[in-house]
Amino acid sequence: MKTHYKLIARSGFNYGIVGLFAMVILTFTSCKKNFEKYNTDNTGVSKFSSGLIFPGLQYSVFNEEGGYQLDQNLNADCYAGYMMSPNPFRGNINNLNYSLVDGWNQQIFIDSYTTSLFAINGIAKTGAKANLPDFWAIALILKVEIMDRVTDKFGPISYSKAATSILTTPYDSQQSVYNRFFMELDTATANLNTFIAANPGKTPFATYDRVFGGDYTKWLKFANSLRLRLAMHLTKVDLVTARAQGEKALIAPGGLMTTSDDNAGISGSGYHNPLNVITTGWTDIAAGASLQSYLVGYKDPRLAKYLSPVVTDPKVSGSLPASYAGQYIGIRIGSAVTAKPGYNSFSTLNPNTVVASGSPMLMMTAAEAWFLKAEAALRGWTGAGDAKTNYETGINTSLAQWGVSNAAYVNDAASKPSDYKDPVNSANNATAVSNITIAWNAGATDEQKLERIITQKWLAMFPEGQEAWTEFRRTGYPKLFTVVNNNSGGTIDTQTQIRRLAYPRDEYTKNGAEVQKAVTLLGGPDNGGTRVWWDVNKSNF
Repeated sequence: MKTHYKLIARSGFNYGIVGLFAMVILTFTSCKKNFEKYNTDNTGVSKFSSGLIFPGLQYSVFNEEGGYQLDQNLNADCYAGYMMSPNPFRGNINNLNYSLVDGWNQQIFIDSYTTSLFAINGIAKTGAKANLPDFWAIALILKVEIMDRVTDKFGPISYSKAATSILTTPYDSQQSVYNRFFMELDTATANLNTFIAANPGKTPFATYDRVFGGDYTKWLKFANSLRLRLAMHLTKVDLVTARAQGEKALIAPGGLMTTSDDNAGISGSGYHNPLNVITTGWTDIAAGASLQSYLVGYKDPRLAKYLSPVVTDPKVSGSLPASYAGQYIGIRIGSAVTAKPGYNSFSTLNPNTVVASGSPMLMMTAAEAWFLKAEAALRGWTGAGDAKTNYETGINTSLAQWGVSNAAYVNDAASKPSDYKDPVNSANNATAVSNITIAWNAGATDEQKLERIITQKWLAMFPEGQEAWTEFRRTGYPKLFTVVNNNSGGTIDTQTQIRRLAYPRDEYTKNGAEVQKAVTLLGGPDNGGTRVWWDVNKSNF
């Protein structure tokens, strides 16, 4: 497969974080000499040289198909219950049945540190911190968005000292990383609020913006909503910080994301949605059985927007019998899928809507922000409003995002997730694991209310699997089908499900002493069964 040739080529370099730092610093220094030939403004800092880095930085949140497939698709997207591959990679011994593939997972480190973090350091080197504080604000928001994805996959990571050491790259505890996230968001929001107040309507970043077209008021809403998301991650491990940061976000100047116009999606200037190629060109990803269970069971109006029905055309190799026409059937994670086209006729992500080539890759949506407010209200946080109102607004905001409507949906107190039946192999069949309904129930327990909130948030966040996997680990919701085959060798419990990714072996080779310290900070063995800092094994309330 095309992507794996790319992987082999990249992983063969064996740089490690330290080597990658040196390589990118040299590259940036060389480029900077050329940047300085162009349009320097009267502060002595070139907006051109700073701005030129931003489009690539924004694209690097997800990367294009080769990087994205390894950075997120063959881990978080599937662990979140959204997707499963019909491709029996490596003879069905791979991430999707908990045999973690080091060569796949090290790509996350390569892309996050080289493409992303070093670009941000490059922006800092142009002097933007002091002289272009509005540009620096955007860099910090993107830094937090990108590196949160890394720490939530692995736990402790190199962050505070990244790119400052030639010989070693120290790791920070995840608690320390989160504290820095909040401080960086403090700086970013302060910078944006100052600029907006002094320059109403001005959009100096528009040329370089692939998210909001230069609208700083929307970047501010995104930063505030991102703070609320990160705060919510900490509810089990540090409720004091979680509440303080959450309430700060809820009353922050500029507010939160409220309508689909506020959605933070990356698109434009030649960037295409990587899931389109992975779904259609490579036929490497399909719908997950858990997603099918909830969408079909709930008669969800987003079903046809999210997924395509199964293929029953007898002219197509591997198609299902005509009796399945019009049905939506995903693949259960960890299934022993047969060689293509064995499972290629199962439901895929809809290539004309949710993963259309030109559709944005969404970092965060307004619907998610409403569900965060619903949970904050359930927890009694100041400024959160009413849980039921926020919950129902979250559902309706998501339906509007996808151009569908169903007034009865939010009041449906009968529909429940459906059982799963695999038309090819009955060994993969499973009974629905949740009986939660949609309609808000004021008399339910807080735990039942939370399951409703997170389940609907999960449906609204699709197809953004990283945050969905994080929330599943934090809350246990939505309840997901377990892997059919667990090839972890006993390191990952089937019922508990995978909790993190292991550090790449190359880090042990190039940065071994620091990685060993990171494992100590982790507090458990470096495998997929060990929980990250905020993933505490206790009740939600």
